[in-house]
Amino acid sequence: MTGHALTDRLGRPIRDLRISVTDRCNFRCSYCMPKEVFGDDYVFLPKNELLSFEELHRLTGLFASLGVKKIRLTGGEPLMRRGLPELIKKILSVEGIEDVGLTTNGVMLGQYAQPLYDAGLRRLNISLDALNPELFGKLNGRGIKPDHILKQIDLAQQIGFEIKINMVIQKDVNESEILPMAAYFRDRNITLRFIEFMDVGNDNGWSFDKVITKKEIIDRLQAAYDLEPVDQDYFGEVAKRYRYKGTDAQVGFITSVSESFCSSCTRARLSSDGKFYTCLFASSGFDVRELIRNGASDAELLDAISGVWNSRSDRYSDERTEQTAKNRNKIGMSYIGG
Repeated sequence: MTGHALTDRLGRPIRDLRISVTDRCNFRCSYCMPKEVFGDDYVFLPKNELLSFEELHRLTGLFASLGVKKIRLTGGEPLMRRGLPELIKKILSVEGIEDVGLTTNGVMLGQYAQPLYDAGLRRLNISLDALNPELFGKLNGRGIKPDHILKQIDLAQQIGFEIKINMVIQKDVNESEILPMAAYFRDRNITLRFIEFMDVGNDNGWSFDKVITKKEIIDRLQAAYDLEPVDQDYFGEVAKRYRYKGTDAQVGFITSVSESFCSSCTRARLSSDGKFYTCLFASSGFDVRELIRNGASDAELLDAISGVWNSRSDRYSDERTEQTAKNRNKIGMSYIGG
């Protein structure tokens, strides 16, 4: 299958596709799926509304023909989608796909790490926001202790996965965990990535007052460690990376609030029910599933996807204000993927 390399109205190519395989999650983190909104009676998508593995395989091939090289599987919690190793194999069989990663909270990793590795998956991003048991239990909304996640991380590392840890920092919530987390993962040569608290969706009570910026975090780290910047590996790399001097260990920063990276954003998103989104902060998406299930040909799907990306002009993080964050209706992160 051949296509043409896509660029949007600002000249940004399409290189990365984040696929949400389920809207379900076993955590209720306040910045993503607060339990006040996503209660025990919350109705998630029925199976027939999710994109099937065959549909995802087909779409991956189409996106690859338009320039996508990297796939990240997200959710919800992607390990709640049955048969995920089968999907990994299908995606890795697509010509042009060079890299597949998976983002998880790690709760179910002990059960699936080896099958996922055997299927060809090599990279994991694991979310962990604190080492303090009481605080972490409160943050995940389920009382799950960090020791359980740390054991899964150890297991995955022993199997051979490349691991990054994602930590969302909120002022007056878990900023006291910055140095303990840094020390723990530095000693294990696992990259810890600090993520500025973002206004994804409309349910997490976001405001600028709750943001701890990269500068504030790095000031704390530099009180304890010597850090040196690391060059980007590729155009569109999100994390700003630093190395602990004298080691191979690194730390990264996702700075959507304080240092926007809209100008180099190459990421598209596919929700679990088949909506195509061109921004994490989007208000609406394009329904690819409807086209597929109405019998659209590959050529028709390529034209539709190309049209959406060619028209893209998203710059939300460049334009964010307290007012836009409050008034703009945005798709929830558990639905669109992180």
